[in-house]
Amino acid sequence: MVIEGKTGKRSGAKREERRRAARIGASIGAVVGVAFAVMSGYAAASDTAATIKFENHHWTPLNVDVPAHQALTIQVVNASNETIEFESFKLNRETAMTPGQTITVHLPALSPGSYDFYDDFHQDVPEGTIVAK
Repeated sequence: MVIEGKTGKRSGAKREERRRAARIGASIGAVVGVAFAVMSGYAAASDTAATIKFENHHWTPLNVDVPAHQALTIQVVNASNETIEFESFKLNRETAMTPGQTITVHLPALSPGSYDFYDDFHQDVPEGTIVAK
């Protein structure tokens, strides 16, 4: 650490070096995360797919049945004119979506059970459920 006089301020070069290291670390983390997702059986294009749409202040369909023990992808479409948040605590997913945006959510093979999803920005919207059978 470089100290200037008795003020304890770091030099600008040292700050930039730390920022650069943080950016490199974040990039490496993203690459490792993608590699882990691929190697651990996350959904490929040919796996089970479902579509969930947010429109007129509700989810359609409200309940989605999927096969258990099989990786899957879910397309989430924000067909409304407001920003929403697709969130599921049980699925460990949280994504803000702008009007008209579509995202693809890749999920690993789910154990049999019920997995809720909701719009955290609009608490009055009923929760939806993904049921793995």
